[in-house]
Parts: sequence; structure tokens; C-alpha cells
Amino acid sequence: MNKQLRCYVALFISIFLFACSSRHVPAPVSSLNNNVNEFKHKINITGSHYKVQKGDTLYSIAFSAGQDFRLLAKNNEIPVPYTIFPGQSISLLAQTKKIKRDGKYTNPSKKSIKNKQKNNIKLKKELDPPKKREYVQKQASNKVSNTEHLSSSKVKWFWPAKGKITKRFSNKENGYKGLQITNKKGASVLAAAQGTVVYAGNALRGYGSLIILKHNDDYLSAYAHNSKLLVKEKQEVKVGQKIAEIGNSESLVTALRFEIRYRGKAVNPAKYLP
Repeated sequence: MNKQLRCYVALFISIFLFACSSRHVPAPVSSLNNNVNEFKHKINITGSHYKVQKGDTLYSIAFSAGQDFRLLAKNNEIPVPYTIFPGQSISLLAQTKKIKRDGKYTNPSKKSIKNKQKNNIKLKKELDPPKKREYVQKQASNKVSNTEHLSSSKVKWFWPAKGKITKRFSNKENGYKGLQITNKKGASVLAAAQGTVVYAGNALRGYGSLIILKHNDDYLSAYAHNSKLLVKEKQEVKVGQKIAEIGNSESLVTALRFEIRYRGKAVNPAKYLP
């Protein structure tokens, strides 16, 4: 009887040890890869149309589509203050005027538009006296250069965060379109220039908790992957004001993703920051 009891005890101990060891089996590699893939979202809007989602603003849509918000508003006949609604369809295509021919509306060809523009310019040159043409050309060139200079000089840029730059701007099609500034979670994110908050939320996939500031009609700046947002939409902010805290929302790295957009297009922030 004692021998049989010992056998039962030995069997029970062996089963118990096997069960304990099985709890330490490593997690499947596929599940870890799935977690990594969760952060590989497309951050740009493509296609001919976009359906407005809750939390979107015209500025955030233009930002994701890489377009000038003014042109996007004009093409969709959206007046200031650019109010949009969930479910609304936004055209991302440039509008072309239609010409009525034989009772039907048709889009003019690029060739016909180009020829028409050339003829108009030629006709205007013939009508204008030589001295007047020269004066107008000089005035126009001065106006363009002055506008570009004033547009850039009006924005005084400031570094948006302290930390190590671990990614830099790339002109490649799928390159990084900003600066990645790595620091600890909760570190301060500062407004890189005076402006107005035109977006504050997490509706843009791939950017996490994001803030977009409008500095003038040409320049926007973006602050992505924050752990905490400290400002609201339509709020005026000063240069150097704390607007958020660094985090890793929709990112594997605890860092700030900082971008500058000029008329909708991403530009290298390193060329603007002091």
C-alpha cells in the first residue's frame, strides 16, 4: 500500500512540474510582429475624394493630402471659417472650368488652354507701350520677391523640443517628412512659432495625438505622437509656449515628430530652425 501511494505521489509531482514549466513558453513571434505592424499606417490621404470623419478639420485633411488648405477650400466651395461636417465628400482634385459647346459642357484640353494663354499674353504685349511693359514687369518681379521675403520673415521659428535628433527630413517619395526629436515621456513640446491651433486630436492615422498650428496663410507646423495635448482648436499660442508633452502614441519611439508645411508641401525644418 505504501509503495502504491509513493507511485501516486511521484506521478502527481511530475505532472505539476510539467504544468509549471509550460507557463514559461515564449509568445509566438507572429503576435509580436502584429503589434509592430499596428504602427505601420499610411499617413497620407490619396485618391480623388475623401469622406470627412468625426474630428477632421479642413486643415487636417489638407495636411494629410499635402495640399494648400486655401486651394482645397476653393475647389470645394467651402467659405471661411472652413466648416465641414462628418460624411461630407471632399474633392482632392483641382477643378477645371467647363466650356459650353453645342449645348454641352466639356473640359478644355491643356493644349487649348495653353494656346489661349499665349494669345492673351501676346495681345496684351502688343497693346502696351514698351516703357509701360518694362515698368509693369519690374513691378511684378519686385512684388513676388517681396511677398516671398515677407511671408518667410514674418515667422520667427524656435526649436519645438529638447532632445536627440534620431531622424531627419528626406526628399524621397516615402521619406521622413520632418524631424524626430527623441526625449523621455512627458518632456515639453513647445510652439515653434506664434500661431493658431487649427487641429488638436488623434483622427489622423499615423500621427497619434497631433497638434497643427497655422502661422500665416503659407506656413503650418505639426507636432505628432504626443502623450498629452495642452491646447485646444482655435486657441492662440505664443512662440515657445508649452502645447503638449512628448509621448509615443502610434509610434514605437518616445519622440516628437515635427513638421513644417509651406503651402501644403512638407519642407525641411532644419532650414528654418535657428
